Amino acid sequence: MQNTMEKSEIIETINGFLVEEFEVDQAVIKPEANLKDTLDLDSLDYVDLVVIIESNFGFKVTGEDFVNIHTFQDFYDFVNQRLNG
Repeated sequence: MQNTMEKSEIIETINGFLVEEFEVDQAVIKPEANLKDTLDLDSLDYVDLVVIIESNFGFKVTGEDFVNIHTFQDFYDFVNQRLNG
């Protein structure tokens, strides 16, 4: 049984943990901004991101899942799709 979340809740949750975990200013998180560049992600950061997603949303994520995620909007849409099918 999977909990459905409103898209606004998903975005709020994601932005909350990004600000906290990656110590980034909320103001730089914009839907069209590049996720990797904005958060200055390296390969270890992606591992952290996967763990955070799994603990916050309860689904498994692989490195391949990130291949098509370029912007924050892509990221929100990915999580929304996985949660709400």
